[in-house]
Amino acid sequence: MRLLASLCLVGLVSACAQTSLPPSSTAVELNQQTGNQRAQIHTELAAHYYTRGQYAVALGELRIALEDSPRYAPAYNMLGLVHKELREFAQAEASFRRAIELQPNYSDVRNNYGYFLCQRGRHAEGLAQFEVALQNPLYASPDKALANAGACSLAMGDLNRAEGYLQRALARVPNHPVALQAMAELHFQRGHYLAARNALLKLAEQSELDAAALWLGVRTERKLGDKVAEASYAAQLRRRFPDAIQTQQLMRGDYEGPAR
Repeated sequence: MRLLASLCLVGLVSACAQTSLPPSSTAVELNQQTGNQRAQIHTELAAHYYTRGQYAVALGELRIALEDSPRYAPAYNMLGLVHKELREFAQAEASFRRAIELQPNYSDVRNNYGYFLCQRGRHAEGLAQFEVALQNPLYASPDKALANAGACSLAMGDLNRAEGYLQRALARVPNHPVALQAMAELHFQRGHYLAARNALLKLAEQSELDAAALWLGVRTERKLGDKVAEASYAAQLRRRFPDAIQTQQLMRGDYEGPAR
């Protein structure tokens, strides 16, 4: 009953107040709309729990969403993200693919699936998904797909392609954190250490640096000969990410090898 009341408050007042029965075809459409709206509510709840790392609760909300609307693509997209975090990779991929099957022009799931594929080392497949996302003129946040495509291209060693994507992302959102971090890494790989430093400093103005960015800062300042800045990045890395692979490399003195 509380859920029904909530639905009335978010735009179903006329439907809730209706006293006469509509024709059967209209009733079916109304039930589908109501099911989709309930599914949307539970999917949004799942997203909230996902961001808090409460994956079991998120899965419960998604089960309810798909009971209400078994063809609701955003629920499958969210399900893919949760399974990915749980390292249930087969289930994650199946969920992303089901979302795409239900809604081929759903650019958000194309971006998420592309990111998933790149993380799994399937870079070419991931880039193909980003390109499909970018072909949609109604995609509200193409900067995300561009930044992820740049990072994916960088991971596969195609620096020129990576630069093209990253420049396009930063032209849209100059402070995009994913694009800035990938651009810093690209500059470092090309030996442009001052440019790498500047990109990292700009990134640090937006948010706290993760382990990969701090490790890049250590190596960049080491190349530039600034021992104070190098020590600062190293201290942050040890303190905030004691178990990270980048911290292990720092402790080994493995400054040249890739993070592994």
